[in-house]
Amino acid sequence: MSQDHDQTETTQRTLYSDGPMRAAQRTACVVVIHGEGLGRRLDIGGLPVRIGRTPEADLQIAHKSVSRQHCEIRLDGDRYVVRDLGATNPTRLNDARLEHEQALVDGDQITVGESILKFISHDSVEASYHEEIYQLAIHDALTDLCNRRHFCEMAEKEIGRALRHQRPLALCIIDVDLFKPINDRYGHIQGDDVLRGIATIIRAHARSEDVAARIGGEEFALLLPECDLETTRECAERLRLAVANTSFEIAGDQQQITISIGVAVLAPDRESRSALMATADAALYRAKHAGRNRVCTEA
Repeated sequence: MSQDHDQTETTQRTLYSDGPMRAAQRTACVVVIHGEGLGRRLDIGGLPVRIGRTPEADLQIAHKSVSRQHCEIRLDGDRYVVRDLGATNPTRLNDARLEHEQALVDGDQITVGESILKFISHDSVEASYHEEIYQLAIHDALTDLCNRRHFCEMAEKEIGRALRHQRPLALCIIDVDLFKPINDRYGHIQGDDVLRGIATIIRAHARSEDVAARIGGEEFALLLPECDLETTRECAERLRLAVANTSFEIAGDQQQITISIGVAVLAPDRESRSALMATADAALYRAKHAGRNRVCTEA
């Protein structure tokens, strides 16, 4: 075979391209790139957003160097502007003290206490990259539900909102019954399939405003804003029945899987996330010891 013929056979034509496809226009955002809250992202639309230490802030940075209400970003015509809200440690823009309201441009860095935020404009090519990183940071890789860290952040925020407006809030802690024998008999790959299946059922029973998460190996959580104890108990019962009535195929075998659920609601003696979760955990413990495959509410 001649050398020319060989080159003809192996050479590929370069495809003409106008460049990468642009994604649909996004809102601008800020991403924490240093310090407390690393990786967290806040989208900025048409309404002002506030950054601070309080759970009521749109972006909470829970560090003692951050004021409760530290700074605000808002849309002003066709540009975004940032202003300090009288913070003890004044807001800095590109390492200079922010004296007055100032316009933001893509790539600006906003220092809030000991954390640094990066402003990304709506047309920046970085927006999609940071969105992907953010989604990876807040979701459980196996089930695509929220992970424990993001669930705790959302729970703190919802508890703050419920207390501020004196609204009900409920929590379900869900555990898969006798999950270890499934892993021991069929292996972790099949066990992961079971967890994904249960996560799908939980997602189907969650409202858009609910927060569903995987918070442990075979443990899940469902946070229900605006729900009292009785409404939440009924919701938990429907979820329990849905799992019990599902036939899970495991390595070719049809298996029935059950869950136990502990339910608690926000109350004066449990106004913190840890206290609310401890109460739901205690109810779950009672459900397990009462025979599993049941819902127990707070004592």
